[in-house]
Amino acid sequence: MGVSASTKETTLHYFRDPLVNLVAQDADVDLTGIVIIGVPQDQESKILASELAANWAEAMRLDGAIVTTEGWGNDHIDFAELVELLAVRDIAVSGLSFIGGEGFVVSNEYMDTIVDFNKSEEGYETGRIGENNADLLDAKKALAFLKLKMQKKKGIKR
Repeated sequence: MGVSASTKETTLHYFRDPLVNLVAQDADVDLTGIVIIGVPQDQESKILASELAANWAEAMRLDGAIVTTEGWGNDHIDFAELVELLAVRDIAVSGLSFIGGEGFVVSNEYMDTIVDFNKSEEGYETGRIGENNADLLDAKKALAFLKLKMQKKKGIKR
């Protein structure tokens, strides 16, 4: 799995990751770090991995985080858990996921600013490289959602 989500990542996508490049160049936010978590198989490990990541974010005193996943189904369990654990720690959160025609397997009230990077009209992975990954527009949407949530948290109105 790459840093920003893609179901068919290439080396080029890793080196030109649109989300990392965008956030790193944005003067309004400070890129504090990148956490990469695998997708554990058992539920206990899923919860533990999400708790560890949320604890790390809280310890770093982050104002916000963008959570990404490239898969759906089992991956959405971890994704939803982490989004919720960040939000209940008062960390603004947005995200990127391939949602497509099937929707989320699980969801929660904090998943209101998740950008679907599905590019096919049918809502399913196309099998063509470059059509199943987060691109610059997706990254801009996720960052804009995050900034709005961070402003709302600070009481700034636009």
